[in-house]
Amino acid sequence: MAFIIKPLVTEKMTQITERSSSPRQITARSQKSIERHHAVEEKRSYTVKRRDGKVENKEKTVYVYEKPACMQYGFIVKPDANKVEIKKEIETTYNVTVLSVNTMKYAGKRSRRYTKAGLVEGHKSAFKKAIVTLKEGDEIDFYSNIE
Repeated sequence: MAFIIKPLVTEKMTQITERSSSPRQITARSQKSIERHHAVEEKRSYTVKRRDGKVENKEKTVYVYEKPACMQYGFIVKPDANKVEIKKEIETTYNVTVLSVNTMKYAGKRSRRYTKAGLVEGHKSAFKKAIVTLKEGDEIDFYSNIE
């Protein structure tokens, strides 16, 4: 049974994909995350202006680790699809390894508009969106079959 209705190729989703597709440096906040991610000690210097006009140079030690790039893609899926089914279908369809699937349900909204014929009432359908995170190095090309 096909659970994926269509891939989300919007400007907002493209920004999410671009943001997640480059490795980032992250500051470790707790001792646990320092140990878990093998964070490296880094010294940062900054200046502080006091009220009495003096300028002080201070130094702070922070622990930084690099988060690898993981591509994220959005899909509109059927409302009755669960994360396991979505993961299986994306892995078989696009031949990639899926690390995680995050889902969101959107409620249908009522809409009204005034026309020559009078007030026209209707509603937009409810849908479910899935954000899929792929393994490092994997990529989905939606435009490969367009000529």
